[in-house]
Amino acid sequence: MTTVAIIGAGPGLGLATARRFGREGHDIALIARTPQHLDDLTAVLAKEGVHAQGFAADVGDPDSLQAALDAAATLLGPIEVLQYSPIPHRDFMKPVLDTSSGDLAAPLAFSVHGPATAVQQVLPGMRQLGRGTVMFVNGGTAVRPHPDRAGTSVAFAAESAYGQLLHDALRAENIHVAQLIIPGAITPGDPRKDPDVLADTLWQMHTGRGPYRTFAEPLDA
Repeated sequence: MTTVAIIGAGPGLGLATARRFGREGHDIALIARTPQHLDDLTAVLAKEGVHAQGFAADVGDPDSLQAALDAAATLLGPIEVLQYSPIPHRDFMKPVLDTSSGDLAAPLAFSVHGPATAVQQVLPGMRQLGRGTVMFVNGGTAVRPHPDRAGTSVAFAAESAYGQLLHDALRAENIHVAQLIIPGAITPGDPRKDPDVLADTLWQMHTGRGPYRTFAEPLDA
């Protein structure tokens, strides 16, 4: 079985996605900045019978991200599914009139350079497999900019465009690229935005290979 790499793995959606794909027999590569955090997640998954391993990396550091993905493929097996879902920093969310060109550098590194680094690292392996899935997870500002969240509005829109371009360019190679938009916050117990519900949505996006963009709920909900 192949590997699912979750970039930005945390105790909410990342853990739920690991469980969902792990139940299907995939090995799980958890990628986040803090080794102790990763150890905690892998311990939880091990008790549930999911084979997972943590790889420390910062999405703002291309070398560390490349090294983590390379190590994951070497130790666990080829990466068939890549999920890019780190949580953006609060300081990305300034009002637009208070946002300078310098303020946009970090959000763009986070939401454009990070995804591009990850995709380019895993793409050769997916081509060798003859299949693959890349999934981007974004908030509602990816499609509806918010004047008080300029950094994420600009960077998520760029990430959306990058993903759409990949979707169109890689479709003929049996590599599916998709985006899940989650308006508002991930909410335990919510019928649409509970982590387990969202993880199942991601599984359906992977197996169903439908349109590029899926909404967890309508933007006006």
